[in-house]
Amino acid sequence: MISMDFHVFDSYVKAKDGHTMHFDVITDTNNLEKAISYAKEWLKLVGEESSTVTTNECKFCHTQSVPEDMEIEIMTMGYSISKMEGCPS
Repeated sequence: MISMDFHVFDSYVKAKDGHTMHFDVITDTNNLEKAISYAKEWLKLVGEESSTVTTNECKFCHTQSVPEDMEIEIMTMGYSISKMEGCPS
């Protein structure tokens, strides 16, 4: 199997209660606007749709390969979220 490169966008977003959520948006496209729309989609799923996500909160970080389960998620949904700090479980 060919290992693909995925693009990681580092995101720091304020939750509605004021704490900072740190997560990575991982996608197969190196497109910041698309990464921001994926971040907004995920925030809506976790009940934080009022959070602001712009180029100030979400920035390209690096390119890497990912585990197979994450690759499947990206192929299915277009993205995967890697929760770092302060994210809902």
